Amino acid sequence: MSDKPERPARAVKLNVINEPKDSYTGGKSSLCPGCGHDQVSNVIVTAAWESGIEPHRIAKMSGIGCSSKTPAYYLGKSHGFNTVHGRMPSVTTGAYAVNKDLLYIGVSGDGDSASIGIGQLIHAIRRNMDMVYIIENNGVYGLTKGQYSATADIGSKKKKGPINKTQPIDLCALAINLGCTFVARSFSGSKKQLNSLIKAAMSHKGFALIDVISPCVTFNNNDESMKSYGYVKENEITLHMADYIPHFNPITEVEVPEGHYRDITLHDGSTIRLETISEEHDPADAVAALTALHNAESDAKHVTGLLYFDNTKASLAEDLGLIEKALIDVPDEELRPSQSVLDEINSAFMG
Repeated sequence: MSDKPERPARAVKLNVINEPKDSYTGGKSSLCPGCGHDQVSNVIVTAAWESGIEPHRIAKMSGIGCSSKTPAYYLGKSHGFNTVHGRMPSVTTGAYAVNKDLLYIGVSGDGDSASIGIGQLIHAIRRNMDMVYIIENNGVYGLTKGQYSATADIGSKKKKGPINKTQPIDLCALAINLGCTFVARSFSGSKKQLNSLIKAAMSHKGFALIDVISPCVTFNNNDESMKSYGYVKENEITLHMADYIPHFNPITEVEVPEGHYRDITLHDGSTIRLETISEEHDPADAVAALTALHNAESDAKHVTGLLYFDNTKASLAEDLGLIEKALIDVPDEELRPSQSVLDEINSAFMG
């Protein structure tokens, strides 16, 4: 019998609603080892846990593609819906209309969003639906053996095949031009920045789009690829370092960044603090955001951070005039007009 004292049981760390992090995890990933998408999944888990959101108050949505498999790997106790290819925004719109009290987190890919689903994405943005829309962008179609996607940069070369010569679609620039109220770009290898952006997006009222460069280790992670780990790390222009302060934490408890910074107050009272690296960039200026994207493209670089933010635009629920209570919780007798009301409506059409 050993004389060594037994190790005390390791205390389980809980969040502000007394939930362990395990309440936010999912199943084991079946993606390629080292895939950037798995890193994004891990950040989603951390962001939701640190934000203290009840798992059953989250709905995770996806379409088709490597990225759209990832909801199986996080938030296992949350609602989930894996839609058909490119149709995630419209399915989410329907779910949101009847149950706007859920936090909708949509995860899509550059194929799902920039090709077959681009029309769906455009209308979800312009309606300013309350949701977090994360694009796991690797520039290739991973499920169909690595063809270039619509977001592949000119001059980029995957492991096999010719250099891409087709003009890419920049989904951040598209979103800004459509009036998207929260637009950011990040990198799956920048976990701290991505975590802050996702938490801020979860607190935002309206459509929050985060384009995450997420390298495909199988088809598109060679040195000649502009969406490889090596290329992004060497050619990333960071607009600012971001920190997130939830509404239940006093700002005084958060370490103040060095140099200049600005605080942006979100709808729920939380704050995203931006330490200024590029002093010229103002997240409230759409033209400045588009200029930063254009300059980065001209220099074959990637600009990351919160590109654009607007908290003045009405959300879809406000535009539709939805009542305070979610429609799913309204009893049938309140939803259905009485016979006398129906008769009155019909008689008005009878002349």
